[in-house]
This record gives sequence, C-alpha cells and structure tokens, in this order.
Amino acid sequence: MKFFYQDNLEKDAYLYNEGKNYKAYDFLGSHKINIDGKEYVRFVVWAPRAKFVNLCGDFNYWDELNLPLERIGQTGLWTITVEGINIYDSYKYRIVGPNDQVKLKSDPFAFHAENRPNTASKFYDLEGYKWNDKRWMNKRVNKNGIDSPISIYELNLGSWKKKDNGDFYSYREMADELVDYVKEMGFTHVELMPVMEHPYDGSWGYQISGYFAPTSRFGTPHDFMYMVDKFHQKNIGVILDWVPGHFCPDEFALREFDGTPTYESEHSSLSQNEHWGTVNFDLGRNEVKNFLISSALYWMDYYHIDGIRVDAVAYIIHYRIDHEVGNPNSNNVDWNGVNFLKELNETIRKFYPEVIMVAEDSSPWPNVTKSVSDGGLGFEFKWNMGWMNDTLKYVEMDPLFRKDHHDLITFSLVYAFNENFILPFSHDEVVHMKGSMINKMPGNYDDKFSALKLLMMFMFGHPGKKLNFMGNEIAQFDEWNEWGSLTWSVLDYDSHRKYQKFFKELNEVYRKEKALWEVDDSYDGFEWIEVNNRDESVFIFERIAKDGEKIICAFNFTGVKRENYPIGVNEEGSYKVIFNSAMEKYGGHLSRNKSIKTNKEDFQGRENSFRIDLEPLSAVFIKKK
Repeated sequence: MKFFYQDNLEKDAYLYNEGKNYKAYDFLGSHKINIDGKEYVRFVVWAPRAKFVNLCGDFNYWDELNLPLERIGQTGLWTITVEGINIYDSYKYRIVGPNDQVKLKSDPFAFHAENRPNTASKFYDLEGYKWNDKRWMNKRVNKNGIDSPISIYELNLGSWKKKDNGDFYSYREMADELVDYVKEMGFTHVELMPVMEHPYDGSWGYQISGYFAPTSRFGTPHDFMYMVDKFHQKNIGVILDWVPGHFCPDEFALREFDGTPTYESEHSSLSQNEHWGTVNFDLGRNEVKNFLISSALYWMDYYHIDGIRVDAVAYIIHYRIDHEVGNPNSNNVDWNGVNFLKELNETIRKFYPEVIMVAEDSSPWPNVTKSVSDGGLGFEFKWNMGWMNDTLKYVEMDPLFRKDHHDLITFSLVYAFNENFILPFSHDEVVHMKGSMINKMPGNYDDKFSALKLLMMFMFGHPGKKLNFMGNEIAQFDEWNEWGSLTWSVLDYDSHRKYQKFFKELNEVYRKEKALWEVDDSYDGFEWIEVNNRDESVFIFERIAKDGEKIICAFNFTGVKRENYPIGVNEEGSYKVIFNSAMEKYGGHLSRNKSIKTNKEDFQGRENSFRIDLEPLSAVFIKKK
C-alpha cells in the first residue's frame, strides 16, 4: 500500500469555508482519482479543531496510526490519498480532539455504509450506473408544477411489505413489485422514508447518520438508483424525506465530530433537541449550511430525485416550537434557520428549477411558497396541516353534531390560496394511538367505509395536491406499525377490495379531469355553490379549469339521504355523474347513475338548476355533457 498527500484542494476548501461549495460531495469524502496512470482513493474530511486525524479500515487491518491525514492549510480540512482501496472496503477516521480524547468516526460524506449494527463507512464508486429515464427527466418540468396533477403515495420502505421470514425487501425487489403497484393505483409520485442512512430500524428516517448514503438495509447505492430509475420509467416522480434540522446523537456519527461541537452549536441549550432526543444543526455556520445544501443537491445529481420534503420547518425557523410560532417579529425566530431555508431553496432552484421543494410546516409563518425575491422562503409547496386537522376533527365526530361545526370544513377556503398547498393524510395521522384512517370514522362497519370514501373524495375535490400514506388506499384497520408490514390480508375481504378499486379509480378521475388540479392556487379554480347548509351538513362547490371547464363536487356528511337535492348551475343542458362513492362496485348500493337535466328553476343565485339524490355519507363529481 502507498499513500501520499494532495495539495490541490485549497480552492474547494476555501469555498467550503465560505459556505459556497454547493457540490462539496465532489471533493469531500472518499473519491477515486488517477495519478500518473495509477488508481488511488483520496479522502478529505472536515475536523477543524482536531489535533490529529488518521484513516483506518479494512485496507490497513484497522491500524489506527499508520495512515495520518494532513491539514489543508488553515481550512479545518484534512486529506490523504491512498493506493490499494477496494469497493466496499470499510473505514473510519480516528480523530484526536483538542482535549486528547480519541474517537472513531464514520465519514460524514460517505456514499455507502456498513449494515447495522456496524457503523463504519464503505468506499463506493457511484459512477457506472446506466440510467434509462431520459424521457422522464426531459419532461418532469411538466409533472411537478402547481398546474399539474400530483397525487403522492407516502411509504416507509421497511414496512410496506416484508418477506415471510421478516426480512426486508431490497431496493431491487421493491422496484420489481412496488413500482408496478404504485402505477396500477394511479399515483403520480412516491414519497420515500427512510432512505438516508440511520442506525435504528424503528426510525422513520428522522435520526440520520449518513446524509449522502442510501441506507444499506435495502442494498447498495446502485440498487437505489435502479429503483428510482424504474419509477421514472413508469412516469412516477420520486420525493425524499430529508431532515436538515437535527441529526442522530450516536457517538460514531456527527455529534462532537472533531472532539468539540462541530456540526452543532457550542451552546447546549441550542444544540439539544429534547423533543426527539437528537442534536440540532448549527445553521449559522457556513460549513454546516454547505454540508446540508450539498446533501440536497447530491440526491438530485446522482439519484435523479424529483423533490424533497423538508421535515420540521417550524423547528428550523423557531427556537421553541411552543412559543409564538409563526410570528416573524418574535424573539423566538431563529434567523439562521430562516436564512438557511432561503439559501437552500434558491440554490436548488438555480441548479434544478424543475425539482419541487416541499415544506412540512405546522406553523402559520407567511409566504412559505413565495419566491425569496418576493419575501418568501422559496418552497414550491407546503403541507396544509390546518386543513388536515380541521377536516379530521370534523369527520371523526358523530354526524349528528357536525352541523354545529360547519366551519371546520369551510374555513380552509379562507386561506386555501395563501400558499401552494399539499393536502396530507400522512404517517403522522395513523400512529401513536391515533388509529388508522378507517378507524377514525364513526359508525358501524359499513358506515366507516362510506365515510372514508366520502372523506377521500372531499380531499380530491378540495384545492391542493394530494398525499396519502400507504395503507390508506386499502382501508387497513390496523394502525401503522413500523416494525411490521401493511396488513395486505384485508384484501381477502370484499369490502376492502372494493374500497381499493374506489381509490384507484378516484386517482384516475383526478388525473383525467384537469378542473380538479389545473388551478389549485387561485379562486379562479374554485367557487362555492352550497356553503351555508349546516343543518343538513351538505357542501357543494365547483372546481374550474383554465379553459372554464367545471366539475361540480357535492358532499353529504350525514347518514340521511337527501332526495332531489337542488344544485344551482349557470349553464343549462344535460349533466352526468362522473364519479359516485355510493356505487355498488365500490361497496355501495347504486347500480347506475340517473341522467340529469337542468330546469329553469333559479337556485343558489344561479339561473338554472337540477336535482339529484345525495346518498347517506356520500360524494359525487358531476360534469356537463
């Protein structure tokens, strides 16, 4: 084995210190290089206050002393170039801190890692995968926009489906089964968790140890590329959960990386995240911001990722989540966090304007989805947590009492166009004793299915893109268990098969009817028809496309049939029901929809109207012939 030092990294190191080397993964970490026709691997690591740094691994029998790294000037970075490194060789850095404490650390920029419980990094060459998604990549700008249909299937890779012996499916095995399922069910995107390396199987991916490594639980980086590629070949976008606010506290990872607080604040009151038992990033430090922004770009560069959902935005922009949240004038605002989010989104937009950045933000912070130049945070979309909470509160109560809480449904339209929203029924709503989606519904067995179909049609009719967690589409009764698998056995029962068919065809109608998604950001795409009938808990509105084409969406949130219910329309003529949750094929009792013709009866301020039966706990979508 030979090793020697490299001294041509000063420019990269300087930009990293300045926080402007947004593709730092191209030089930090371990990289194959060619010198005088020979192949070497160069290692570069940031450990600014370390006294000494050594490399050890499979290639030197884990000798902790015989491969010392050299400082790169005053940059805080260290480097060594070594001959004789093989793919999959495990390695760590031996770091001696300023107080002479010794720690063995994994590489923050490692592209691959040992499978848990082992914690070493692995050398891996990302080059060589042959992508087959050129058509998708050329057209995805038209797939991710506010005027596009977006229906997201959020899933946990470890618990979507497991083998009979309890083992995980690999990335490649999931690619061969999961991709076809998502396509068959009509979703436009998947949102994957947990992808980035983390030490604990039960984690949902929110305690990350490797921000540049797809978890080795399911295979290699090339295996993950294969899965993304397969999704793209089926015209399905891939969104990743990403956690830039905090990281896992495990000794082998980022915490006190050089023997002192490095990626975290020196002040424990700021670095300790007691809510999750993690460590907060110091988002005011250039190198930390550069590390995180580089991580986001890396997944787009090497894995063709189409979007990132930024977790816990409220925690990034506020020191204390329970104090004056959403108030930009509060002393509780962490402006380092705010400025980081702006720089992140501006950088992503510069390199990948067609990729979507999504804020998981539970606060009323304004202008989250406005551009930075217009005073916003620069995200493309924000989860509409207010809509989700109000809607679930409404549908979980006995229908008899809904008339007294009518505004839980109508209030969302007061602010529906303040941001570009995604409506989420996510994993957070089906864990920790909250119950599965169908078990949230009151009433008997049949009522639960009727109510869940009604709820889903309300979601798909309401302005905003859609997100559903795995299991929502089969109405599983079990709460989500990250240690197990979805209860696919429910599809042995007729009611669940019919509900799954309903969900699949609801996705199809949504994608087909542009009025349901083309104008999601303006009142130009929405108009109330029936908004004040609180006594009967009936809601009716129109969704409107750019060319004026309309879909009437009518909802009966009680168990009482509303016969010959009048609906006012502007245009006379014949109308047809294009989707009805009460159809027999979906588990209801209707075999066909009646023909609809308008009359000259003025109703709800409109010159014409027609009458239709609204079945108990049902919804209909209606369109002019």
